[in-house]
Amino acid sequence: MEKDRQTSKPAVQGKAGPPDTSDSDDAWARLDLSAGEITRRFHARAMMERRDAGDFVRIGLKDKVWGDLYHHAVTARWSVFALSVILTYLTINVVFALLYAAGPAHFTGLGSNRLLSLFFFSVQTLSTVGYGGMMPSGVYANSIVSLEVFFGMMLTALVTGVVFARFARPRAQLEFSRNVLVTTEGAVSSLCVRVVNMRLNVILAMDVEVALSRLVVSEDGHLVRRFDQLGLVQSHVPELRFGFILEHIIKPDSLLHDVALSELERKDAELIVTVTGVDKALGQTVFASETYRFDQVRRNCRFVDMMSSRPDGRITVDYSRLHDVENVAS
Repeated sequence: MEKDRQTSKPAVQGKAGPPDTSDSDDAWARLDLSAGEITRRFHARAMMERRDAGDFVRIGLKDKVWGDLYHHAVTARWSVFALSVILTYLTINVVFALLYAAGPAHFTGLGSNRLLSLFFFSVQTLSTVGYGGMMPSGVYANSIVSLEVFFGMMLTALVTGVVFARFARPRAQLEFSRNVLVTTEGAVSSLCVRVVNMRLNVILAMDVEVALSRLVVSEDGHLVRRFDQLGLVQSHVPELRFGFILEHIIKPDSLLHDVALSELERKDAELIVTVTGVDKALGQTVFASETYRFDQVRRNCRFVDMMSSRPDGRITVDYSRLHDVENVAS
């Protein structure tokens, strides 16, 4: 399996360097590989990168669940989180019921099923309900009850905090267009992506980056993932109320100039769009990202306008047109 390395080439905002493929081509020439072998290696690496995280076995990296419990609790799926809380709750009550069962003589009001009665007594004690049907007596029983009450208050506080953190995580309701468009008007070609704010609030100080991700061959013959920034006409948007079209002009110094889509697909190239901004209502930083393969690129098209004027002077914003495009005469 090829080495899993990543390299990043910085680029000045608004200007991208010329395509640098000579090193990669020279490396292939020195390896004297056939075109079929080159394609096989690219596709093998691409399939490996697209597999789910659970398909990989990490060696030398330990998942410290107890040392990073908060992160696991916040990022776990809701179903996993809820099941974990329920199992923890039941386990705690069973443990304390067994502790109470070690001294049953210290309790009054036990039912016919002693262990089940002690389990429900533990549930009442853990939640500090205390119906009064059973009562502890003696040092042993009251000591266990005191410990469980303290443990119950701590557990309630921790679970409440985690549930609040899960709900309070900032999430940007930004949606990206289904396709990337390459529009040619006159002698100028541009690559466009539309991003839309799906909330009624405003995103402030929005910064956008578009990176070209490619598999290239290093001098020693290993496949590496390389990222190059594509300069945008406008990479900073003071506020996003509705929608905005990100535009990269394909000039002679662009990485996409005179490059065939088939060649980019062969190298398993992708476009990665990242957006960060500040939610005006929450005052928190939000972010979103989208990845496009080059088989999602459509030529000689442009986005349909989402905004139109009404007879009464108001403006209509049609969010159903987010993905709509129209052909442009080439």
